[in-house]
Amino acid sequence: MKKISFKKYSGAGNDFVLFDQRTNDGILLTTEDIRKLCDRHFGIGADGLLLISESENADFNMKYFNADGNEGSLCGNGSRCALQYHFNHFGQESERAVFYNKGDIYSGEKRSDHQVSFFLKPPGKMKFNFKVKAFGQMLNCSFVDTGSPHCIINARDILRDPRDNFSSYSTINNLPVLELGKEIRYLKDFAPDGVNVNFIDIRNDKIFIRTYERGVENETLACGTGSTAAAIMAFKNYGLKPPVEIVTVRNFSMKINFMYKDGVFSDVSLTGPAEEIFSGNIIL
Repeated sequence: MKKISFKKYSGAGNDFVLFDQRTNDGILLTTEDIRKLCDRHFGIGADGLLLISESENADFNMKYFNADGNEGSLCGNGSRCALQYHFNHFGQESERAVFYNKGDIYSGEKRSDHQVSFFLKPPGKMKFNFKVKAFGQMLNCSFVDTGSPHCIINARDILRDPRDNFSSYSTINNLPVLELGKEIRYLKDFAPDGVNVNFIDIRNDKIFIRTYERGVENETLACGTGSTAAAIMAFKNYGLKPPVEIVTVRNFSMKINFMYKDGVFSDVSLTGPAEEIFSGNIIL
C-alpha cells in the first residue's frame, strides 16, 4: 500500500483525476486502479484520469485514460485541464506551454484565471450528411475526427416516434442521450473502434450540445474534441462562422476557432474554463 497525491480538475464540467509522476515517485497505476479511481461510488470519481510525467523536449508528457481504465485517444478538455495544472503549479510566470500526448506535440495558452486554450491538429477523416440506422429510423449524421472520432447529429432530425414525421424533439434537453448514444456508438458503420456521439441544437448562432462518450459509456457534461467536431460540422452544413460558441449541458460556454481555406482546416483551437476543484491523498 502506498499513499499518493492527486488533483481533481474540471473542464466545463468534464472532470478528471490528475496524478503527477514527478511528485509521486514510482507511481504505477493498473487498469483496475484507474477504473476504481474514476468510480463515482467507490473512488474519487471522474470521467477520466490524467497522468503527467517529465518530458525532455516539452513542458510535460500527458497520458489520458478513460474511466474504463484503458488509455484513450485525444481528450480536449483533459488537455486543457493538464495545461491549467501546469500553469497553476509549474509555469505560473508563463502563458504558453507545450506537451506530448501519444507521440504528438501539442500546445496551449492561458487566457485568464480560469480560461485555457488548447490547439488541436487539423481534423482527420471527415464525412458529412450520410445516413445511419438507429432508434428505428434513418438519421442524418456527420463524422469528424478531431483526434478522437465523433458522430454529430442534429437533435431536431430525430423523431420520438419513427411512424410520425412530426414528432421531432422540441428541445435537446429531453433527448434520450444515453439510449441513443449507446446504440449509435456500436453501429457497424463505426466499427471496429466505435464512436463518440454528439447531439446538437443550433439556436441564435450558438451550438447547444450533449455528448455520449465511449470509454465512459455514458453522457458527460462536456467534451472538448466533440465540441470541436460539432463546430466544424456546423460550419460545413449550416454556415456558422468561427469562432463558434458551444454551450454545454451545465451552460458553460466554450469557443472553437479555426481557419478554412481551399478545403483545408488549420489553426484549430478550443477555449473554455478549466479549474482545480480539490486535491488530496489516496491509498493504493
